[in-house]
Amino acid sequence: MLIIILYFFIAVVFIQLFYYLGVFGKFAFAKAQKVTPKRLSISVIVCAKNEEDNIVEYIPLLAEQNYPDYEIVLIDDASSDATLEIFEGFEKQYPNIRLVKVKNNEAFWGNKKYALTLGIKAAKNEYLLFTDADCYPTSKEWITAMSSQFTMQKTIVLGYGAYEKINKSFLNKLMRFETLLTAMQYFSWAKSGRPYMGVGRNLAYKKEEFFNVNGFINHIQVRSGDDDLFINQAATSKNTTIAYTPESFTYSKSKTTYKDWIIQKRRHVATASYYKKLDKFQLGLFYCSQLLFILLPIILLSFQFYWIVVLSLIFVRYAAVWTVVGFSAAKLKEKDLKYWFPIVELILIFTQINIFITNTFSKPVNWK
Repeated sequence: MLIIILYFFIAVVFIQLFYYLGVFGKFAFAKAQKVTPKRLSISVIVCAKNEEDNIVEYIPLLAEQNYPDYEIVLIDDASSDATLEIFEGFEKQYPNIRLVKVKNNEAFWGNKKYALTLGIKAAKNEYLLFTDADCYPTSKEWITAMSSQFTMQKTIVLGYGAYEKINKSFLNKLMRFETLLTAMQYFSWAKSGRPYMGVGRNLAYKKEEFFNVNGFINHIQVRSGDDDLFINQAATSKNTTIAYTPESFTYSKSKTTYKDWIIQKRRHVATASYYKKLDKFQLGLFYCSQLLFILLPIILLSFQFYWIVVLSLIFVRYAAVWTVVGFSAAKLKEKDLKYWFPIVELILIFTQINIFITNTFSKPVNWK
């Protein structure tokens, strides 16, 4: 039995090395990206529901972008706070702001996709750039950096949406590491020709891509997934690229309680269950191999069974992963996370298990 477990462990290590070196290395070891400005007309789309505090601070940052031809489409999704009134004030203040007012619709109540669809249809430009109401760009060159990756063939651009750093907060490090790992995956698979998701905090595509797949209609019953489910359906090796220059990043404030973060992650995990079968398989295999890498050596080492071989495999895996994570973290300006890597990875693995079990017995609430 122990020899079988050892063989399984060796297979798990090779699977992990395949993912980190064979797939994730495509992003980690990629050359620095260049920004060549393009003169495209851009519509920046922001959908908000009860975001009065965030939009006061962040919408002016979007309105002050250093870009010659763009509009901002602000969507108020039937907010019950002062969001609409603030948006109306911005509409008067900035000539390039267009306001879309969404009223409660019984058939699509609480569904962000309905509100986004109205905003996309209202946008006057073909190239669309999305961010959330609680996000802000890192610089005035954000639109330039994201739109520069469009070409005649590449009509979907996946960007990086990071979280602000909070000093002396372990939860913040955990959240940022999970965000880094997720970005490392979807960037790498996109570079490998198998894009499977993107994040609405920083995402761009041509309007024609939206209508080519009939918008969100195929997953309209799922309240979340306006970003990842859409990309899972619309993105291909031919039409998708990535943007990872520092100027292209967006940031948002991280959750401050473990409970709030778990609620957010439950929504994300539940949405992933609607991915294409092959995408669910590759994600499932990766997370299963991570868990088995932790559990199998515990059994082998407790019996001191080929312990030198086991420890050698553990060292090789951690050396490879640490290298790939380190290079990826440097690209995404998250270098401090590599020093916390073994600890946060371990916690994240068991957090994922907890979320999967919880979601099996109860469905998370989506949107607001």
